[in-house]
Amino acid sequence: MENEMTTAARLQDLEKRNEVAQQGGGPNRIAKHKQGGRLTARERLDVLLDPGSFVEMDRFVTHRCNNFGMDDNKVPGDGVVTGYGRINGKLVYVFAQDFTVIGGSMSRTQANKICKVMDLALKNGAPIIGLNDSGGARIQEGVESLGGYADIFTRNVLASGVIPQITGIMGPCAGGAVYSPSITDFIFMVKNSSYMFVTGPDVIKTVTHEDVTKEDLGGATAHSQKSGVSHFACEDDKHTLLMIRELMGFLPSNNLDDPPMLPTTDRPDRICETLNSLIPDNPKKPYDMLQLITEVVDEHYFLEVHKHYAQNIIVGFARMNGRSIGIVANQPQFLAGCLNIEASRKAARFIRFCDSFNIPIVSFVDVPGFLPGTDQEWNGIITHGAKLLYAYAEATVPKITVVTRKAYGGAYIVMGSKLLRSDINLAYPTAEIAVMGAEGAVNIIFREAIAKAKDPVAERARLIKDYEEKFNNPYLSSELGYTDEVIEPALTRKRVIDSLEMLKNKREVNPPKKHGNIPL
Repeated sequence: MENEMTTAARLQDLEKRNEVAQQGGGPNRIAKHKQGGRLTARERLDVLLDPGSFVEMDRFVTHRCNNFGMDDNKVPGDGVVTGYGRINGKLVYVFAQDFTVIGGSMSRTQANKICKVMDLALKNGAPIIGLNDSGGARIQEGVESLGGYADIFTRNVLASGVIPQITGIMGPCAGGAVYSPSITDFIFMVKNSSYMFVTGPDVIKTVTHEDVTKEDLGGATAHSQKSGVSHFACEDDKHTLLMIRELMGFLPSNNLDDPPMLPTTDRPDRICETLNSLIPDNPKKPYDMLQLITEVVDEHYFLEVHKHYAQNIIVGFARMNGRSIGIVANQPQFLAGCLNIEASRKAARFIRFCDSFNIPIVSFVDVPGFLPGTDQEWNGIITHGAKLLYAYAEATVPKITVVTRKAYGGAYIVMGSKLLRSDINLAYPTAEIAVMGAEGAVNIIFREAIAKAKDPVAERARLIKDYEEKFNNPYLSSELGYTDEVIEPALTRKRVIDSLEMLKNKREVNPPKKHGNIPL
């Protein structure tokens, strides 16, 4: 009887300890934190993970700092909830910083907790998802907290390309805290309640005398439109977490797994008649490339990544015949689909992610060239454009390219051409695969002839028409084997799926090396 009572008392003690740990910073701080619709760390994990799947680790860990009265401020868990669970049945490891506990600040102990789940994720080949909500390094611990950040950064680097790493910025993220998210594969931010910056508004005002708010400096809108740091800008906490779940449905667990398959009732041979009239007869008239993408993919569903950044190029995930694919496409509605610095960086990063995780790449090309201008040249368009070239050439996953209209000069080569080891290259009858547009070519080749002509305007028009007939079409490229087939646009879905099925067992290995030296 005495032993039974002792066991009961111990169980009661465990229950009390669990209750204390789950209260975080206490009712008052939780109530303040939840103002404006924000969720607590544990509530966020409840939304993110399958119901009942979360298993917490290190719930009773506390910090070991005795400076500045910190020995009287110990809370079980030390400001971060860590563990593992499942998303749509798939194992994931997670950590969620708790802002109600010492502002979610990074201590040596908190870093140890995060490193533990990161190590487990790498050992077990499962994604790691971090929900950041922290005031930064715990100043009371001095350099020890900075050492904790460094340990996390190192693990981010070692895990890169091995397991998917996803970050949700759910609140403040400043100083050294921003570097771990920036190494991860995808960053989600919450509008009006999360921000990222290396130096805050106060420091900027002191040093450069600029007045700027936290939101304008490093909010979700700024980073999703201007800097490109954030891949997704979401409406609130719940929307952010559901979007992370959505993204995970397209990704394998690790670099040795195949992308997930999802059963579909959308027929692989579905004919897309609307595509036959999508490309305007006037080559200078824009059209919406998103219409083409959504028409050919399964269930017409496309998860666009970096939607508000470098809108002259489109990247994102879809499925074709149930299989995850990555899509890269020029967007004629913005800057005529030209490649610039931002677009090159955006697409190169996305292509390298897909290649790391065995996700086939389908490219839709309508590119008149690289954006001209001193701003582009002085800011390194040569180097940034080479990143895109490098990413396409390096990728060994199945690569399928469809040229819908313009594919001129170096931009043609860079956008997944056969010359960069693309597997299947298709073209529409409207494709113009050439060194440059007819007008520019004629101005260079026939400058003297036009000047000497009796009617220079008529002669120039005749020469342009002649050049277009000879060169601005997909057939010269087909004769050389650079284009595998000229197809009716309505058959795009069927031909791309045929190619994906044919390539599903593709094996290609790059030369042995420590790593390449991509032009960063």
